[in-house]
Amino acid sequence: MSSNDHRHAVEPKNKRSNFRYTFTCAILASTTLIIIGYDIGVMSGASLYIKQELKITDVKLEILMGIANPCSLVGSFAAGRTSDWIGRRNTILLTAVIFLVAGLLMGFAANYAMLMAGQFAAGVAGGCAMAIAPVYAVEISPASLRGFMASLPELAVNLGILLGYLSNYAFAGLPLRLGWRVMLGISAPPSVVLAFMVLGMPESPRWLVMKGRLAQARAVRNLAGETTRTSSARSRPQYIHNSRKNTSAHILHRRVVLYNPRVFQSAGITDAHRLLGVTCAVGAAKMLFTLVAAFLIDRAGRRPLLLGTTGGMILPLVGLGVGLTVVDRHPGAKITWALALCIASNVALVSFFSAGLGPIAFVYATEILPLRVRALGSALGVASNRVAAGVVTMSFLSLSRAITIGGTFFLYAGITALAWVFFFTYLPETRGRTLEEMGKLFGMTTGAVMDDNDDAGKQNAVEMPAK
Repeated sequence: MSSNDHRHAVEPKNKRSNFRYTFTCAILASTTLIIIGYDIGVMSGASLYIKQELKITDVKLEILMGIANPCSLVGSFAAGRTSDWIGRRNTILLTAVIFLVAGLLMGFAANYAMLMAGQFAAGVAGGCAMAIAPVYAVEISPASLRGFMASLPELAVNLGILLGYLSNYAFAGLPLRLGWRVMLGISAPPSVVLAFMVLGMPESPRWLVMKGRLAQARAVRNLAGETTRTSSARSRPQYIHNSRKNTSAHILHRRVVLYNPRVFQSAGITDAHRLLGVTCAVGAAKMLFTLVAAFLIDRAGRRPLLLGTTGGMILPLVGLGVGLTVVDRHPGAKITWALALCIASNVALVSFFSAGLGPIAFVYATEILPLRVRALGSALGVASNRVAAGVVTMSFLSLSRAITIGGTFFLYAGITALAWVFFFTYLPETRGRTLEEMGKLFGMTTGAVMDDNDDAGKQNAVEMPAK
């Protein structure tokens, strides 16, 4: 195939009219992450009722709430390989099927073992979704909108978390035996709807180019409205290393979200409906500020938002540490200012996270990766995130008993400060950069990563070498 054919295979015919199509595709891919967010949010409230009915210990509850994280390692690595084999779209379809199985297992759980099996399936599906949805969103998007489109997965997670909180609140009045099962099982029907919707999605044009299916890539890119950019076939471990580092910064915030009801209980809110109501308010704040980030990320840039919001998270974490320590030292006393400080700090924490670190980690960890290792690198980023998240989740209650819940948040503040130093030192601005420029940013030679505007680069990425 001539270099001219390669060029025409990926050139759009009408850029202006295709934003809606691209946006719809990115939304559909991100829908899997709504289910992940729902599982995170709903488990935070359902765990209160699960412990009450099944009479399980704190250790068993920690394992139940944290088991999905190490299990997602299976999903993330499987998604990295599978998506390069069967395509991004079919991997998302497979993820929806696994989510369906997870929802049914948890909704009809008769005992702790069935719940664990459901959480295992949810973890595998979550790993798949977190690895592949951002990749698809980046690959289907024009460069000028890449930050906005790639932030949709984080927006989807936060929407799911909010829906999980609302589910907790809505079904809290049901009988104990029924309530938490409805909360968990209601995630199954959306998985069926998602599976049918995915059938209408196109395959990633960059995956099609990688497989040499240029006619199909041309058709998709004419609809999506942007030139496909691929990279050379050589894998780049330094990219993957930065992907792991950036994605892993999510872990402390995710654990705060998962244990929100427990945190508010420690602050002095004991009524179940008030507890879940305050948690819903936190979820609404997350959604609002994720929307703000989606519109700012391509204007303000990645680095300013990342540094500003990560630094902003430190003060609320210290505030939670102070407020919870005061409440802990005065058991039985109603200290209004400490309670207000805890609520305000929690809302501020999720707001800062959602306005920067949350969506940017998805965007940054995906866009710095060359095409040939993008799915694998994304999978490794998810894997490191899930390992760390599993450790934090399974240790939160035990750590709170060992150094107090206030001390735990002081520790988290210190870790976040270290993360800020890492971001400041090692992560450059990537807004609007081509893949060739990405390579230069990370100290690679000019020839190490070929820009897609170069026809030879396209040919190396698509065609097998002649024998």
